Amino acid sequence: MAAVQRQIQLPLSKALGIALASLRVRLGRSLLTLLTIIMAIAFLTNIWASRVFEPPMRAAKLAAQGLADVANIEAGGGTSRMVWLISLSLLVCTVGITNAMLMSVMERFREIGTMKCLGALDSFILKLFLIESFLLGLAGSLAGALLGQVVTIALLARNYHGHVFANLPWGSAWLILLASTAIGMTITALAALYPALKAAKMQPIAAMRVAV
Repeated sequence: MAAVQRQIQLPLSKALGIALASLRVRLGRSLLTLLTIIMAIAFLTNIWASRVFEPPMRAAKLAAQGLADVANIEAGGGTSRMVWLISLSLLVCTVGITNAMLMSVMERFREIGTMKCLGALDSFILKLFLIESFLLGLAGSLAGALLGQVVTIALLARNYHGHVFANLPWGSAWLILLASTAIGMTITALAALYPALKAAKMQPIAAMRVAV
């Protein structure tokens, strides 16, 4: 039995190749899932970045107009509102990505049943889905974080013009980019984990009978 398991368990590089091939075969669904992740993370990043980027720009604009006292007030407020907006956007992001990943995994129960009939182990099926979710999460989250920041800066440039790049907190921008990407990848992996575990533990015949 140990010898058979060693034959079925493929190396990580082979599993990665199979995962990429699966994403290409299911290009339409993969792009739809990817787009959902991009839009969800872009929304989160836009809310987060706008709340962090705008105060110093507003303060600089008001200070340039001779309203230094108002600038100090503007720069110091809004923390509780920022936390509330970011929490709300994170909830929307989580729901959107979770729904996309659940549908992506559950519609492949028959494919999983076929693989198990051919001798694939539960661990291999789980590894395959986690690799796919990692690839989708990385690409979608990074693209969404970049898109969210670009949109935020473009919108702020309409109101603050030359104050945008002169007062843009670049350190915070990089932090938001990395944090948003990490959040998106984490949500994507967790959203795919439960249905992948459930599918991997199904009996082959039961998996092939699932109607999706």
